[in-house]
Amino acid sequence: MTKPKVLISDKMDPNAARIFEERGCDVDVITGQTPEELLKIIGQYDGLAIRSSTTVTKEILDAATNLKVIGRAGIGVDNVDIPYASSKGVVVMNTPFGNSITTAEHAIAMIFALARQIPEADASTQAGKWEKSRFMGVEVTGKILGLIGAGNIGSIVASRAQGVRMKVIAYDPFLTEDRAIELGIEKVDLDGLLARADFISLHTPLTDQTRNILSAENLAKTKSGVRIVNCARGGLIDEAALKEGLESGHIAGAALDVFAKEPAKESPLFGTPNFICTPHLGASTDEAQVNVALQVAEQLSDYLVNGGVTNALNMPSLSAEEAPKLRPYMELAENLGSLVGQLAHGNLPKISIEVEGAAAQLNQKPITAAVLAGLMRRYSDTVNMVNAPYLARERGMEVREIRNEKEGIYHTLVRVTVATTQGDRSVAGTLFGSAAPRLVEIFGVGIEADLKGNMLYIVNEDAPGFIGRIGSLLGENGINIGTFHLGRRDAGGEAVLLLSVDQPIPQDVVAAASALEGVKTVTALVF
Repeated sequence: MTKPKVLISDKMDPNAARIFEERGCDVDVITGQTPEELLKIIGQYDGLAIRSSTTVTKEILDAATNLKVIGRAGIGVDNVDIPYASSKGVVVMNTPFGNSITTAEHAIAMIFALARQIPEADASTQAGKWEKSRFMGVEVTGKILGLIGAGNIGSIVASRAQGVRMKVIAYDPFLTEDRAIELGIEKVDLDGLLARADFISLHTPLTDQTRNILSAENLAKTKSGVRIVNCARGGLIDEAALKEGLESGHIAGAALDVFAKEPAKESPLFGTPNFICTPHLGASTDEAQVNVALQVAEQLSDYLVNGGVTNALNMPSLSAEEAPKLRPYMELAENLGSLVGQLAHGNLPKISIEVEGAAAQLNQKPITAAVLAGLMRRYSDTVNMVNAPYLARERGMEVREIRNEKEGIYHTLVRVTVATTQGDRSVAGTLFGSAAPRLVEIFGVGIEADLKGNMLYIVNEDAPGFIGRIGSLLGENGINIGTFHLGRRDAGGEAVLLLSVDQPIPQDVVAAASALEGVKTVTALVF
């Protein structure tokens, strides 16, 4: 049997090549190639191991006629065209947890550098000055550290900060009370964190919900003299507002390892008093580089030799026999998870996934993983069907699986229920023709709809004229309606409208819809 052939195209720890060989793969290490050079040789390889230097474009994928899997030694996969890779049948994996300790330690180092003005004091001293009175620092002991994001990296930062006797508070939509108690931290809302924290450290992905989470408005809410650290993602902080806060003295110091635009060779923040920065060094330790290299080698070789799938970004963990039957169920499950995640905000400590009828005859684990991936996707830019269950456990989310082999109204059904502060909220879906996913119930209201593209969810009073008003509003704003789906509890009571549109819905249109007579709730959805 011919051994799978792997190309390592970026510099990484030499032990990665050894692991490939020990696990039954032939491996070539050819780094520093131009795109044209890679195009000429990629067709002979089954696997490609990369870091950030190699960009996997459509042209590369078209030339990679034998390629089965791409492994990124690290978290970010911006240098891989994942949708096109999926269309070509190429699995894309990353190593999302290999850099966690290193990134957390860098954040702690930034906190100390800010507290004692170490970079400025070093530059002054090496310039022949001796300015003891100029560099009056602050102790971190007893100070409040506010974490925006308390997941894998944030929880490590909390542990390290507690070791130097800091009090840790955290804002995280998925942090449960039980998990907060386990970590020894206090769960707070964002405004509470901004008002109380002496130091703020960000540990959240960049999503539509977190972009500019430290906006000018939110920076103005912070405690006077706050110090801010960002070793997570550029774009989480309004950099212009941060500069203003530093110059006014409201913000005592800021330390950035990441910028909205990288490489950050120019920035208005450069030269600002009490500002320090590093060139995206969060993962730059010898240990982290070794960890991610070994992990990517183990994952790729396991896939190529044994068919195992770990940390895949574009496919679930499935056997060849299960895949055809489970694929439409997983599409349905992911859409249901995404729907409930977009509608039921805040802390969701419990979730149950119930399969009924024909669905109860299948492997439920991939269905559960698909629900969790859909639920968490708006909060994490690295979640997938493989690591979603791990992330749920890490966040303290209680996941319950229910199997009911008896058929109900539908031949097959998947129901997702989450516990919220307003009580349990449930959505359900089925398959039409054993292949077409369809929503059939939303929060107790029967409604049949495809969950695709851009949609608008509206809860309103069931009264004449409403459909005309919402149609006119969308038409006036140039938004074309694809489909209308209606449901209601009782005549004249609460009604639900779920409609699909041909383009994203601007926030001002959502606001205008919310102001219409009889409207209770309006939410723009994306699938």
